[in-house]
Amino acid sequence: MLTEPLRHVLQAMPKAELHIHIEGSLEPELIFELAQRNGVSLPYASVEALRQAYAFTDLQSFLDIYYAGASVLLTAQDFYDMTAAYLARAAADNVRHTEIFFDPQTHTARGVPFATVIDGIWRACQDSPVSASLIMCFLRHLSEDEAIATLEEALPYRDKFIGVGLDSSEVGHPPEKFARVFERARQLGLHLVAHAGEEGPPAYIESALDVLKVERIDHGVRCLDDPALVQRLVRERMALTVCPLSNIKLRVYDDMGRHSLRAMLDAGLAATVNSDDPAYFGGYVNANYLAAFEALPLDAGHARQLARNSFEAAFIEPEQKRAFLAEVDAFFESHP
Repeated sequence: MLTEPLRHVLQAMPKAELHIHIEGSLEPELIFELAQRNGVSLPYASVEALRQAYAFTDLQSFLDIYYAGASVLLTAQDFYDMTAAYLARAAADNVRHTEIFFDPQTHTARGVPFATVIDGIWRACQDSPVSASLIMCFLRHLSEDEAIATLEEALPYRDKFIGVGLDSSEVGHPPEKFARVFERARQLGLHLVAHAGEEGPPAYIESALDVLKVERIDHGVRCLDDPALVQRLVRERMALTVCPLSNIKLRVYDDMGRHSLRAMLDAGLAATVNSDDPAYFGGYVNANYLAAFEALPLDAGHARQLARNSFEAAFIEPEQKRAFLAEVDAFFESHP
């Protein structure tokens, strides 16, 4: 049961968000505003009609509408406005640091230059009070050669992103499909993350660790199907960026009461809470915390652990990490 004091703690506590697709923060109102600005016609008559279309049955049905929404993004100002809107919501949720995924292939395939995409997003990050870094994701339903070409295209902008990731349709596209491009990124000194174990099997998590050599697993909830893998993840202190509302919306779990977040924490896994594609899945990071804590036997001790996990898993300098962790501890000492 979510008490009012616990609700306040969840909303007010300092936190990091490590699994947010910036294109997935594009609210229907902004989609229509950008469509009008850019003369793009949409297959929906109104904002409400678009919202009603957000009835997904699985990951692919979500991706279909996700890519349609992204079609309104054409100029650097569009990408700036989208990112600034997310960062304002993050600040309101007391997010101190965020690591934002962006999908350049979604846009370059439509003829939008890479520079347009990253310049707009990056500029919004510089203008925000929230500490924000960018992680460039490869679309796994496309070929590795296309991912390699995207990485090469990104190199002139290497100072604007800190890592690479792997997203889009998981089933049928195992991590090892992208071994070469991840090795290239690793040689360049980029941080490495990958979606694994959301709809895909635990073996995909192992491949992400052993073949891609990732430093963080995005989602990873299916790890609980493999006790030996759980032991390994705990031993290696491998962070998992869990997205509760996304998991319900995409039918990974039937309802929040069956979500594995509490079981993951009990197992000693370094789980974190994130929003994934908040415009599509029903809420930003605080809404994910509130939904999980409402449905599961979680308390203020779990909240503190999740907040600490989020900063411990972040790709930030040790001094900054220590400062954020100290802020978490000070907050909870003042909210016993």
